[in-house]
Amino acid sequence: MPIIAPSLLASNFLQLASECDMLNKSAADWFHLDVMDGSFVPNISFGLPVIEQLRTATTKVCDVHLMIEHPEQYAEAFKKAGADILTVHYEACTHLHRNLQQIKSLGMKRGVALNPHTPVHLLADIIQDIDLVCIMSVNPGFGGQSFIPQTLEKIRTLKQLIIKHGANTLIEIDGGVTLENAKSILDAGADVLVAGNTVFKSADPIATIAALKAL
Repeated sequence: MPIIAPSLLASNFLQLASECDMLNKSAADWFHLDVMDGSFVPNISFGLPVIEQLRTATTKVCDVHLMIEHPEQYAEAFKKAGADILTVHYEACTHLHRNLQQIKSLGMKRGVALNPHTPVHLLADIIQDIDLVCIMSVNPGFGGQSFIPQTLEKIRTLKQLIIKHGANTLIEIDGGVTLENAKSILDAGADVLVAGNTVFKSADPIATIAALKAL
C-alpha cells in the first residue's frame, strides 16, 4: 500500500483547522508541508509558526519539505516545530552529507529532494544515508502543475540504485499526482505519493485519499 501525503500547500489556509481534522479522519499517512523562501524557489509559502500549530492538530507524520537556501540554519528550529521528516534539496546543499548528518543527529528522518533536471545517479555515494528521496515531478514553487512524464524513468533508475546499494530509502513523488497517473507512478517503484490539488480541490477529499491509498 502506498503512503499518501496530502500537501497542505493546496489546502484552504482560512480553514486549516478543519483541513487538519479532515486529514486526521482520512486514510492519509503523512502531512506534507512545503516551506518556500522566495529565493530558492520563486514563491513564498509558510514557515515555522504554521508548522508548529499544525503539529498540535495531528499525530500523523509531519513530512517537511524545505525549498529553501541554507537549510542547515533552520534544521533545529524545524525539529522543535514538530518535523518528523526533514527534506532538503540537493541543489541547495553544498555539503549534503553534512546536512544529512545534522538532520539525523536531531532525531528526524533524512530526506533529499531532486529538481526535474537533477539526475538520480548523483545520490549514489550517499543513498544509504538517505531515508527518503523526493523526486520533483514538476518544477518546484507552485502547485497545480502537470506531471513531467520523464519522471517515471527517473523513478525506475532510482529504484535500481536503492536495490544495488541495499538501502531502505523510500521514493516520494511530488507534483502533478492524480488518480489517473498514480498507478503508473507506483508501478515504476514509488512508495509515497504527495497530492495537493488532487485531494484538496476534490469534491470528496476523504474518498479521493482512500482511492489513492487503495491503488
